Parts: sequence; C-alpha cells; structure tokens
Amino acid sequence: MPRRDAFAQPEELIRRVYAYVAYRIGDGPDAEDVTSEAFARALRYKESFDDEKGDAVSWLVGIARRCIATHLGGQASSVPDVPEPGASPDVAEHVLRRVELAEALATLPERDRELVALRYGADLTAQQIAALLELRTNTVEVALHRSLARLREQLEGSDVPGAPGSTPVSVSPASSDI
Repeated sequence: MPRRDAFAQPEELIRRVYAYVAYRIGDGPDAEDVTSEAFARALRYKESFDDEKGDAVSWLVGIARRCIATHLGGQASSVPDVPEPGASPDVAEHVLRRVELAEALATLPERDRELVALRYGADLTAQQIAALLELRTNTVEVALHRSLARLREQLEGSDVPGAPGSTPVSVSPASSDI
C-alpha cells in the first residue's frame, strides 16, 4: 500500500501548527519563524513519517514542540498574546478579552499551558495529545479538565470580561468544552 503524503493538505497543517506555536509563544514573527522551522525539519525528515503511528498534524506538532524548546533556549514560555478566531465587532472589547485570556493563561503552570495549547491551538484530540506526550488518554482528559477549571477560576476572579455577571470570555472555538 502506498504511503500517504503527510503534506497533502498543507494549508490546514500550517494553520494548526501555527495556532499551537502562537498559543505557546505568542503570535507574530517569532511564531512564524518557529512554524517555518518546524516545517523545514519535517520536510527534511519526511521519509520518517509513518501514518500508521499517527497523523501528520500530531507528528508536526511534536516537531514544533522541539522547535519551541530550541527557540526559547530553556527559558519559560510566556503567553503575551493568544490568537482568537474571528474578530469581535467591538475592537476594544476583543482586545480586552484577548489580554485577559493571555493573563489568565500565563498564571497556569507550564503543563496546563501546554495542554491548552495542544487542545485548542493545534486542535488535537485527547487521544492525539496522549500519543504525543506518551500518556494515557484518560490522564490527558483529566489533566485538561483540571487545567480548564483553573483557567476558568482565573477568568471568573478578574475584574474584566469573564467575571461573574459579565459576558463570558471565550477560551477557544470550542469554549463549550470548558
């Protein structure tokens, strides 16, 4: 059986890998550079991709994780800006929501930020995250649930959007999962 081309749909792969990288280090030129490096490495080692071991996006996110580690050079990652799909009609509210979410994410432990980035940045399933991190799926689901609970606590304790009685802050496109 012929091997499937890991880069058959590059636009979707680029979008998901960039979104993951942007969740980890902020969007902009640095995220673009890290995403480019991840794809350069992937193309260099394209023959090592085995679609029987996992899908292309999980493989690329694994490469992107190593590129992020190299980019950060051992320093802790920050969450200066979180990409949010679709623009709000009210630009000021949209910016305020992004800043609030970024600040709340920055208060989470590194592992929680990584799980949120993998789930909502790269749009990976718990099963894909488990395979990538070499954990059990149930472990990932529980840890992600707890991470989102901590994030919700941070958002509800703030004085800006997301606080009780105000408009809820969207954590991701699938905020109903929280």
